[in-house]
Amino acid sequence: MNDASHPAGSRHGMRFRSFVALMAALMAANALAIDSMLPALPQMADALGIAEANERQWIITAYLLGFGTAQIVYGTLSDRFGRRPVLLFGLVVYVAASIAAAFAGSFEAMMVARVIQGVGAAATRVLVVSIVRDCYSGRDMARVMSLAMIVFLAVPILAPSIGQAILLVAPWRWIFGGLATFGALVMLWVVRSLPETQDPEDRKPIEVATVVAAFRTTLTTRLAVGYMLAMAFVLGGLFGFINSAQQVFVDVFHAPEWFTTIFALIAMGMAVASLVNSRIVVRLGMRRVSHGALLAYIALTGTHALLALSGHESLWSFALFQAGAMFCFGLVAPNFGAMAMDPLGHVAGTASSVQGFVTTVGGALLGFFIGQHFDGTVVPITLGFALCGLVALGIVLVAEKGRLFCPAAGRS
Repeated sequence: MNDASHPAGSRHGMRFRSFVALMAALMAANALAIDSMLPALPQMADALGIAEANERQWIITAYLLGFGTAQIVYGTLSDRFGRRPVLLFGLVVYVAASIAAAFAGSFEAMMVARVIQGVGAAATRVLVVSIVRDCYSGRDMARVMSLAMIVFLAVPILAPSIGQAILLVAPWRWIFGGLATFGALVMLWVVRSLPETQDPEDRKPIEVATVVAAFRTTLTTRLAVGYMLAMAFVLGGLFGFINSAQQVFVDVFHAPEWFTTIFALIAMGMAVASLVNSRIVVRLGMRRVSHGALLAYIALTGTHALLALSGHESLWSFALFQAGAMFCFGLVAPNFGAMAMDPLGHVAGTASSVQGFVTTVGGALLGFFIGQHFDGTVVPITLGFALCGLVALGIVLVAEKGRLFCPAAGRS
């Protein structure tokens, strides 16, 4: 990232590196709230009276449902009141819910706190996309998102280890204390550094007709809808893995001591892919990169599913195939997101909300369905990955009218 080649934009007024770092930190609030507690799920289950192992997955899924559902309103609010105040509101909710989760005394109280924590974090997801879209478009937007994801993806690499480190010196409740502290620090960063990025001319009153028109535009733009739905299915496989990851290492491979290390190696696949994407997407285009990666994703996950079905899976084959799938995911996700948003700059807030709602809630429900089929083997996870990839490819083919790699005239 060279600040000299990316002077401070008229919208955000920050140095390029600082802007990317702040966007990454906002995105990291969500990843931390998911991944940092994975090592603590057994202790949390014991403390909260969760008897069935698969029911622990609700601690992840409840957060994701709050995170996904709340996105539907943040875009409309940010289109009316601006990006900055809505973002700060979400961060306040995130910090308060993290504190509530730290003191939860029952499974029900934890579920409420996790849903509300997801509601607060949803503002970061919607507003990051909207803020970046306010300032950049097309391949430049894809590049900014990829660079932000490089920093952001250090979080899933480190978060389980951070959670494990906390457990070595303190009870699991301190994990939520750490989330509250992180959220408060990011909130102060926004207050000090980030101005309003929305063009005043794009400010929209909250009127039924205006909101309906923005939703209609978002839901009737063929390519935007196609890439949104495809992304939901790709996320479904990822969330299925996250839901079951701790159980896989303990119950399938009997290697809990390897969990944080191998999880980090798998997540590194996404980080490396984001770096690669930021370097090649401007030259090759979003379609060539993401379509090729999706085909490779299907090939890898399909082969992995066949290996699991044959009964010859091992800890290291699982780690290698998952790392490869995550590398492909890292090339698919930022480009699908950018292509879904690119035609909708004039309704970026609402579009980001709708797309975030559909991809997160859809992915969470698919992931929960996959996770609930955990049977002491990795077959449900590997099949889930492969089938979700195939459905995503079918949706892309419909959206692109049977064409891959080559955009229509006037598209990148």
